[in-house]
Amino acid sequence: MNQSFKTKYLACSLLAALSLSAGSSSAQTSVEPKPKRFPQLTMDNLPPQSVPLAKEIVAISSVGLAGPYNVMLRSPVFADRMKRLLDYLRFETSLPKRLNEFAILIQGRLWTSQVEWYAHYPLALKAGLSASVADDLKANIRPRNMQPDEEVVYDVCMTLLDKHEISDELFNRAKRVLGEQQLVDLVAVSGTYITVAMLLALGEESSPADKPLPFPQKGR
Repeated sequence: MNQSFKTKYLACSLLAALSLSAGSSSAQTSVEPKPKRFPQLTMDNLPPQSVPLAKEIVAISSVGLAGPYNVMLRSPVFADRMKRLLDYLRFETSLPKRLNEFAILIQGRLWTSQVEWYAHYPLALKAGLSASVADDLKANIRPRNMQPDEEVVYDVCMTLLDKHEISDELFNRAKRVLGEQQLVDLVAVSGTYITVAMLLALGEESSPADKPLPFPQKGR
């Protein structure tokens, strides 16, 4: 291959590579975002019978009708029953709010649920949960410096999810620290927020688009 031909060959190869690269870049930028599995409901496109419930939801929800409500409202009777249960578990439960929100965060972390963590992290801190405890939980570390009642909440939630049972020792410790009603309410809020996390996963719902994701690397 003479020098002149070699130079032309290399120039043509470079142009071809640049063309392929530009085409690939253009294809990538033209890919449209994946449509939502459940198109977003609004007050304008809800069936009339669901509007009163939707107004109740908007009055208390940090994500409006998005998140779990966008999925729940596909089944209006279920949505109404679930909303009543959530009202009790969030506002009338026998558990102190600090422990209640901690239990919700535990499920949010176990499910890597963007919406649950986005919505309940600030509520947990406001209720008195230490930021260091919440941040350790987010980092998948057994939280350090937990209060005795927080240790019980963590151990009961994690053990039930891991082993599907708890020992007599843990049961007796939990009952001694929390009492019977608070222990039952703890399991109720934990199980309910598993359902919420599953609804969010079903719909691939996420935290608001203009906010950073609590878990940028979803698998961790």
